[in-house]
Amino acid sequence: MNSTSRSDTGSDEMTSDLHEMAVELVSAGKRAGLPYMAAAADVSDPSPISDSDGRPYAETLFKWFDPDLDYWNDRTFALRSGFIHASRICSEPMYFDGKSLNSWRPNRALEVFNNNAEYEFFGVTNAIVCPCYMPFGVIGAITWVTNEDISGIKSIFMEHAPSLHLKTLKFLSAYREIVSHNRLTEVVDLTRREVQCLKWAALGKTDNEISKIVGVSVPTVRFHLTNAGRKLGVSGRAQAVRIATNMGYIGRGAQ
Repeated sequence: MNSTSRSDTGSDEMTSDLHEMAVELVSAGKRAGLPYMAAAADVSDPSPISDSDGRPYAETLFKWFDPDLDYWNDRTFALRSGFIHASRICSEPMYFDGKSLNSWRPNRALEVFNNNAEYEFFGVTNAIVCPCYMPFGVIGAITWVTNEDISGIKSIFMEHAPSLHLKTLKFLSAYREIVSHNRLTEVVDLTRREVQCLKWAALGKTDNEISKIVGVSVPTVRFHLTNAGRKLGVSGRAQAVRIATNMGYIGRGAQ
């Protein structure tokens, strides 16, 4: 009972801290001259970031300048938003000057995006975008914006981006921990053989081909792939390969 009580108290404190962080996100944006914002805890999931009562922050705290843009209710929004797409290809904070997205240094990914992408910016004239890359391949993002003309967005970015990025990391990481349903029951510690089988699976090799390459039986290959998936909390080799890649067990140069 005492343990449960402490757990409940800790959960309440974490929820309270999360709300305080949400309030600070809004205040930080206003200090930077970007009074409106949008946030996503996982750009692959249309579920909005919500408070402890289940109400989306976008309806209460995270205001947008266009009252008719209910982006959190639009399941296709992430596919149309330039800011979200840029967050998929760039993990660093960036700023939008009304024409292009840029960062604190020359960024090839953003250069390609600016030259080729055709996405919507929904009337935004200036913005600071802070992506947040979290474990298991989850990408979140918070965008502070304005629809008015302001000067010196690059200078504003250089001054405020470090703080905004840290606030983004703290808020989205805490939120994901609270709402995540995929809690690990054990430390993920893949064996050398499991990683080896996953790497060959990532290269498109069949179980039979992997068995010949590695020098073990086909059932043994399947055992290692299944066991790796169990440790990673997923079923199926495709999901196991994806999670293992996101966790850094498999690289682009896997051979």
